[in-house]
Amino acid sequence: MAQEFHGMDDQSENTIQSLHDKAVCAEGVLFAEGNPISRRALASFLSCDERDLPLILAIVEKRLTGGIMLVQSANDVALAVAPSASRLVQRVFAQSMERDIGNAGLEVLAIVLYRGATTRAEIDYIRGVNTSSTIRMLRTRGLVERSGNPRDGREYVYQPTLELLAHMGVRTCSELPEYDTIHRELETFDEKHMNLNHHADTASSS
Repeated sequence: MAQEFHGMDDQSENTIQSLHDKAVCAEGVLFAEGNPISRRALASFLSCDERDLPLILAIVEKRLTGGIMLVQSANDVALAVAPSASRLVQRVFAQSMERDIGNAGLEVLAIVLYRGATTRAEIDYIRGVNTSSTIRMLRTRGLVERSGNPRDGREYVYQPTLELLAHMGVRTCSELPEYDTIHRELETFDEKHMNLNHHADTASSS
């Protein structure tokens, strides 16, 4: 385990901690933070080269047992509930969220979790009401994030944050309960919506 870090001379190599020690520190930082940490920030906390993080995080993953696991995205890292405990935690989290964000918030979260990246107009259509204030509240709480819509640069798409997935005890949305069934139902809904719009456009032009 006595692997050296990039860019260190012999004298520095004799003073730095081993990868295992760095992993212990990383686990402590992630636990204390409680929220996702960027890879750059974690490397800074550990005083290590960012290129060493994959090795360090691999050791963290091996160390974690029981109800805790490591989740990673391209930019962030976090500790989360392991699948073995996720069903119970999801129920507890849903009950807590229902009190905090209400049914409207839960419905929007369900859409972005099971449908994927979704525009506000699409969320509005699925729910049948304006969701601007609800989305704003969920963004403030760090549960959804927005990015540019690759299909239309004039609008944004909304998707779940790594923090939300960590709370749900999953690494990806596909690990959610009944994901395939609900995702297909939403796809069917989208197809019907597109067909209705096509028929309406045809009728108006005739």
